[in-house]
Amino acid sequence: MSRPQTELTRARHKESTNRAELDALLDAVHIAHVGLVADGHPVVLPTACARDGDRLLIHGSTGAGWLRRLTDGADACITVTAFDGLVVARSAFESSMHYRSAVLFGRLAPVTDPEQALHVLTDALIPGRTSEIRRPSAKELAATTVLALPIERWSLKLSAKWPEDGDEDVAGDAWAGVLPISSRYGAPLPAPDLRAGIEVPPSISALSDRVR
Repeated sequence: MSRPQTELTRARHKESTNRAELDALLDAVHIAHVGLVADGHPVVLPTACARDGDRLLIHGSTGAGWLRRLTDGADACITVTAFDGLVVARSAFESSMHYRSAVLFGRLAPVTDPEQALHVLTDALIPGRTSEIRRPSAKELAATTVLALPIERWSLKLSAKWPEDGDEDVAGDAWAGVLPISSRYGAPLPAPDLRAGIEVPPSISALSDRVR
């Protein structure tokens, strides 16, 4: 397979080569879409992800065919995107979005420290949670595949500008601006089988009602 192109060919002004901006995106967004070729046709699957230093972690069932293909060395393309706002221009043509989008290329490999990697994944989603729950059992670890992609070949695109309307549209009566987007966690919902007297733990309280 030929080496993928990592430099943008269009909208080059939106390209960033700043690793810190890439890390910020990977630390904020924990849903990745993994693309690979399976049985002669392309597939793209969503999965949880977390950055661990210079590698990106994903995991899933050992029975998942796509994870087995990645384990065997299939080339992969992983995308992570944050949707940050709507750019409302005076015309539909100039309207767009605020976003941060990363594409990472390479081959994933099984981690040598699966339990620690799963702790990283868990605490990326719910900081501090691993200190509140039991360790994974040997059976659970055996049923889980944890893979890591070295963060080496990647491209990052950022869009955070105001509408770029032409002079004629600016002189018109249509409103223009930016509509920011934010999401937040709501109040925790206890499981139906939760025993009475068990309080919401600090890791969950810290996330509840926090803007993501």
